[in-house]
Amino acid sequence: MPLFTAHPRQTVPRRADNENRAHHRGRPPREERKMTDSTVAVLGTGVMGLPMAANLCDAGLKVRAWNRTREKAGPLAERGAEVAGSPERAVAGADLVVTMLADGSAADAVKEAILGSEAVWIQASTVGVEWTTRFAEVAERAGVPFVDAPVLGSEPAAEQGKLVVLASGPEELRERCAPVFDAIGARTVWAGPTGAGSELKLVANAWVLALTNATAESIGLAEALGLDPRLFLDVITGGSLDVPYAHLKGDAMISRDFPVSFALRHAAKDAKLVLEAAGRKADLAGTRAVLAHLESAMRAGHADDDLGAVYFGVRGKPRSGG
Repeated sequence: MPLFTAHPRQTVPRRADNENRAHHRGRPPREERKMTDSTVAVLGTGVMGLPMAANLCDAGLKVRAWNRTREKAGPLAERGAEVAGSPERAVAGADLVVTMLADGSAADAVKEAILGSEAVWIQASTVGVEWTTRFAEVAERAGVPFVDAPVLGSEPAAEQGKLVVLASGPEELRERCAPVFDAIGARTVWAGPTGAGSELKLVANAWVLALTNATAESIGLAEALGLDPRLFLDVITGGSLDVPYAHLKGDAMISRDFPVSFALRHAAKDAKLVLEAAGRKADLAGTRAVLAHLESAMRAGHADDDLGAVYFGVRGKPRSGG
C-alpha cells in the first residue's frame, strides 16, 4: 500500500522464486528477456529503496547505490551493485537516477548531483504536490528529463517486485524508464502529465490511511464494549465489506504486534501531504481524524512502529500500556 528511514534489517535475501515472479508479472524468463546496458543510480536505500535496488540488480541492470548511512547500502554489493560514497559518485555517468528518500527535503538535498548529469531523473519518493512541482521545474531549467513516479506498496511488495508504479511525465520517456519500472513493479500506471503520479499517490494514500484508521476504530470500539474484536473481522469475512488489508492490520492491532512495513511517522507525513494537496478543494475530515490519531500515537511513543499502531491513537494507550 504506501507508503515509506532507516530500517534495522540490512540483509537483502536472494529469492529462489525470482524468475517465477517475473513470469507471473507477465514477463518472460530472464534468459528470454533483452538485457540492457543501462546504469541506474539509486539514491536512498532505506525500507523501500534497498529491495528496489536489489530487484534492479536481479534484472541485469548496472546499479550504483548511495545512502546517507553507507552501511545501509552495503548488502547490495553482494548483488553486484557499486556502493557509492556520495550522490555525485553514484550519479556520474548514469543513464537513470531513482530517488527513494524519506521526504521532499531529503530529495532536495541530492538534487544538485542529479541536475549536473544527463540522466533521466525518476523521482519515486512520496513528496507531495508542491515538492514535485518544484523538482520538475528545476529539472526542466537544467535540461534534465524528469519523471514523477511514486510507488504504491509497502516493504513486502518492494521485496517481491510487486509495487505499482504511478508514473507521470513526457510520453517519450516511457521506453527509457520501462526496464526500471518492470524490475521494481508488477504494474505501471501512467497517470498523465508530470505531477499526476504524485497526485494519484496521495489519493491512494488517503484511502489506505482511512481504511487503517477505520479498522483501528472498529477494533478499539469492540474492545471498549467488551466484545472479542476478532468477531468484527469474522463478520466482514467473505462479504462485500471484506478487505484483506483490514485483516492484516486488524490482526496486528489485536495481537499488539506491529512488524514495520510502513512507519507510522511516515504515514503522518503523508497525511499532511494529502491535506495540503486538498487545500480548500475538498473537505477531507477523515484524513484530519487519521492525522490526529497518528499524532496521538506518536506522542505515546509509536512513531517508529508500523502504521497499524494508529490503534494506540484511538485507544489512547502509551507504549508501556500495550
